[in-house]
Amino acid sequence: MFHDRARIEVRGGRGGDGALSFRREKYVPKGGPDGGDGGNGGDVVLFADPDLRDLVFFQRKRSFEGGRGGNGRGQSKHGADGAKVEIGVPVGTQVLDDEGGVLVDLAHRGARAVVARGGPGGAGNRRFARPTQQAPRIAEVGWPGEEAAIELRLKLVADAALLGFPNAGKSSLLRCISNAKPKVADYPFTTIAPVLGTVEAADGRQLTVADVPGLLEGAHEGVGLGDEFLAHLERARLLLHVIDATEPVVERFATIDRELRGYGAGLAERPQIVVLNKIDLVDAPPDFDVDDPRVLAVLPVSAATGAGMNELRRALFDLVPEAVSEPAAAGEVADFLVYRPRPERRRPFRLFRTDSGYRVRGEATEQELRAAGVKPGDPVEFE
Repeated sequence: MFHDRARIEVRGGRGGDGALSFRREKYVPKGGPDGGDGGNGGDVVLFADPDLRDLVFFQRKRSFEGGRGGNGRGQSKHGADGAKVEIGVPVGTQVLDDEGGVLVDLAHRGARAVVARGGPGGAGNRRFARPTQQAPRIAEVGWPGEEAAIELRLKLVADAALLGFPNAGKSSLLRCISNAKPKVADYPFTTIAPVLGTVEAADGRQLTVADVPGLLEGAHEGVGLGDEFLAHLERARLLLHVIDATEPVVERFATIDRELRGYGAGLAERPQIVVLNKIDLVDAPPDFDVDDPRVLAVLPVSAATGAGMNELRRALFDLVPEAVSEPAAAGEVADFLVYRPRPERRRPFRLFRTDSGYRVRGEATEQELRAAGVKPGDPVEFE
C-alpha cells in the first residue's frame, strides 16, 4: 500500500552536564576549577532521499531522538556532542506543524531540515571562576532538546501527471510510454495509489510521469478518493488529461476542469495535453472543439493497439515546460527551504549542580525541573 502521510514524534538529544571538578595534582593541591563543558545534544534531521518512494517506513517507526551529549570532565575536557539522527524521506515531502502550517518543503534532492535541535551542553565550573569567586562549586546541567509531533505529507514530484475519470485508460497509457508496471484491469478504480514511471527519449533524456487514481465529480470536496490525490498533481508541470474516446469528450473535459478549479493550488492554470484514448473502439477520433490556451495538443491514441504512442512521447518532451529554479537569497542554502523558521529558544531558567544538590537561576516549574533531570527528593535552591 502506498503511504503518503505519516505522523511522527521527534526529540533532540539532551545536552551533557558540565563538570564540577578542581585540579588536584602533586605539588598543586589547590589548582582551581578545571571542569569542562558538556557536549551539545544531537539534532534530528530530515533529508530528501531520491531512492525513497513513499512514507511506509514511518508505519513501523514513529519516534526519533538525537543522541545525548557527553558530560564534561576534569582537566578542562569537554564532552562529545550527541549523535545526530538523520532520517530519509522521499523528495517532495512537506513537514507540517500541529496547526497544519508548512514548516519545511523538501522539494529537491538532498534538501535537509533540522526538525528538532539538540539541547546545549552545560558549562563546567571553570566557566564561573571570577576574581571574587575563584573556586566556584557549581556546574550547569545540560539542557533538554526540542521535541515536537510533526506530520509528513508527500506530494509526488513529476514532470507530468495523468488525470481523468476512472477507467479512462491512464494506467494502460503509463505502461505503454514508460517503465512503470501499474495494475491494469477492465473496471474502475484499478489504480488506488499514485504510480511513477520514467519515459526515456532516444537521445537519453528522461521525464517522470505520475498516474493518480481516477477522479469523480466532486473530488475537490472529497468525493470518491477525493482531493487526497489531487495534491499529487500540484508539482507536475504538465497535465495529461486522458479522456475515453467512446464517451462525450467535451463534457468529460469540462467536468474534470471544474474539479481542478475547485481544488485550486494553480491546477486550473497548468498546461495540458488532451489524450483521447481507446480510438480503436470508435470509427473515427471524436471532435474536440474546445478553444483553450491551456490545451497545447490533442492526441488520439490507443493503449490497446499502441497507436499514437510515439506521437505522445514526442509531445511530452516537446511540451513539458522547463523547470524553474528560484535562486537562493544571499547567505541562504538553496536546498534548505524553511518557510516558517523558528527563533532560537531562550532558556527561561538555568539549572546548576552543586555539592549538595541543585541551584536554579530564574523561574522554573516542577515539570520543567523534572525534564531537566531533577529527581523527586533532590534538594533544590532558588536564587
